[in-house]
Amino acid sequence: MEIGQSAYDFQLPGVDGKIYSLKDFADKPVLVLFFWCNHCPYVKAYEDRVIQLANEFKDRVAFVAINSNDPTQYPEDSFENMKRVAQEKNYPFPYLFDETQAVARAYKASRTPEFFVFDEERDLKYHGRFDDNWEHPDQVRHEYVRDAIRSLLENDIPHVSHVPPVGCTIKWKH
Repeated sequence: MEIGQSAYDFQLPGVDGKIYSLKDFADKPVLVLFFWCNHCPYVKAYEDRVIQLANEFKDRVAFVAINSNDPTQYPEDSFENMKRVAQEKNYPFPYLFDETQAVARAYKASRTPEFFVFDEERDLKYHGRFDDNWEHPDQVRHEYVRDAIRSLLENDIPHVSHVPPVGCTIKWKH
């Protein structure tokens, strides 16, 4: 996806039993949509940081996690295991399953984790990695997603619009 493009709509099941689409998040001025999974060490390294950020901005920002991995190749990423992980970690955001992988393809996502931050009109304003140090949270110097959120909440354009994502590749179906 290019910066400025509009968010693609979707109809995806969440681990809470609901079906979600973009309109379910229309009440928040900022949308952070991110591709996620259960098995990836990068996702595991970022998990607590993402939960903390989602809790911090829960009143003004919608966070949505989407797992597009093929559970046949990676059983740890099955819908049942998604439910377990979301419950164990008490995810403060919907965790959705993109079984057909159509949403990942529409967003041209390639990694887990990979973040897309949209403004109130749901135009893409930031795409890429969460911050600049997945291994050492105490050494982070640039918090890309947080900075994009803050800029958008202040009706400003994020200073950084794209940083290539780091993480595991999405596990595509054969």
